[in-house]
Amino acid sequence: MVKDLSYLIQLTYDDAYKGYVADVVNLYGCMSQGKTKKEATENAKKAIKAYMEVIEKSSKSKPLVTEIITVSTSFTSP
Repeated sequence: MVKDLSYLIQLTYDDAYKGYVADVVNLYGCMSQGKTKKEATENAKKAIKAYMEVIEKSSKSKPLVTEIITVSTSFTSP
């Protein structure tokens, strides 16, 4: 099943590189770059695809563990 998801890509011009750094804000550590905004955006799309493939492969090999913790609190008035 294919899902369409939206990602926020932040482009920042890098003087040293003389091009753009594309940071995929809602995917921690997912970044790319390009000499133009268009190239940086296209490279970011490729990085998103690769990132999601790694997530998919790792989720198949490791079971997802969910733990529910209940903490009781009591407050007393001074």
